[in-house]
Amino acid sequence: MSSDIEAATMCFACGKDNPIGLRIQFHFDGETCTAEFTPDENHVGWQDTIHGGIIYAALDDVTANVLYQQGRKAHTAKCEVRYRQPLRVGETIRLRGWVDREKGRLVVLRGEARRAADDAMIAECISSFMIVG
Repeated sequence: MSSDIEAATMCFACGKDNPIGLRIQFHFDGETCTAEFTPDENHVGWQDTIHGGIIYAALDDVTANVLYQQGRKAHTAKCEVRYRQPLRVGETIRLRGWVDREKGRLVVLRGEARRAADDAMIAECISSFMIVG
């Protein structure tokens, strides 16, 4: 990661210092960002179903981290999420994000959240980010 990118220790999704955050730990192989996340009862929207905003936050961050890990500062311009199945408390998801295409300062990324137990698609996204600077 580039030294000119500030640490995101208070990020809601991945910040290790955020006491109410998700604390997702991302891994980057040079092209794809991955992580696993297991939501608990604090992430519920209705009964034992995980709130869509929590899933969105995880997808937004797995795509953003592709750029962050490359040392490129960017902001989400747009993110369209397609929810495929509900996610329940205690079900682990595998997150994956990658660059789809780039044009100038605009980078379009794709992300997905799949249930670890059976690889079922929980949600997927197409995100546009604007490179800063």
